[in-house]
Amino acid sequence: MVLKVFFPSCCSSADSGILIGRWISEQSSAVILAVVHFPFIPVQVKQYLGEVQRVTKVSVSVLGSWSNSKQEKEESLSEFLEDLGTIFCHEPWIQISKEGDSKFWSCSTLQKHSKNPQEEEIILVYYDQRKVMLSHLHPPLDTAGQRAEDASKLSAIFDTVARSQVLFMTDRYDEGPIKLTHWQSDGVEASIIVELLKQASVPACMLLTFLLSLVSGICRSRVLKFWPLSFLWSKLSTCEQLGHRLQHLQVISSNKKAQNQNQLMRKANIFVSLLIDVALGILLMSWLYRKNRIGHLADTLIPVAD
Repeated sequence: MVLKVFFPSCCSSADSGILIGRWISEQSSAVILAVVHFPFIPVQVKQYLGEVQRVTKVSVSVLGSWSNSKQEKEESLSEFLEDLGTIFCHEPWIQISKEGDSKFWSCSTLQKHSKNPQEEEIILVYYDQRKVMLSHLHPPLDTAGQRAEDASKLSAIFDTVARSQVLFMTDRYDEGPIKLTHWQSDGVEASIIVELLKQASVPACMLLTFLLSLVSGICRSRVLKFWPLSFLWSKLSTCEQLGHRLQHLQVISSNKKAQNQNQLMRKANIFVSLLIDVALGILLMSWLYRKNRIGHLADTLIPVAD
């Protein structure tokens, strides 16, 4: 029998604790949603999961234990994690452990109440919980009666994460008996700021494009074609470079998609060119201001100028 365990990548550095999520018996799959780390009281954990089930209508339960031994593995901790299986009574009891910064994980199952325990093959699936939560690949909430018809697809996994939004509102900074680790563990406020910045990026690009178009229009106006402005504009290389740079910035900040491969490559080339120019300028300025090189250069050039 093959058991699939969907483990969120954001929990790979979480402290030792218990795994909470949903068990999908039709697929023999376990969807890990968060890690509750120590210290905690089992009764409070059960009460909290009961409230989550009542709100989300998702059968969230304790599926196993998670051990993250950053130092030497303690035998007492491993025995305590195994004993938690008798308190929460879930079959099979999943045990996942990680040794320090090692790339190799240990994943096994424990069946204490089974008369004929069978050795199961476990497939550990690493998934990005944040992307799954914010995706639109799961069924809409108004089709709750149809979501269980096809449980063999990955839509059940996406639907489980999407409907567990209430669970993600509690993070490790909240003052409460339950300390969770999930995709918003660094703070709900930080995630909100990131989403607001994403939403504001498109209007910012549109505003920048408008300003650059306005400046480019002024630079191409007929006023600059009259003498002596036309003479100065054509003789000063700074003005020529300024016009080219304005056109480049207008191309990069445009929110229109490239029509073909040539336009895409042109945008990429302009972006790389600007990036290299800025990086070389910063490196040159940092080199000049280090060890008073700009002062030595000035002392050398002043006698020549005299």
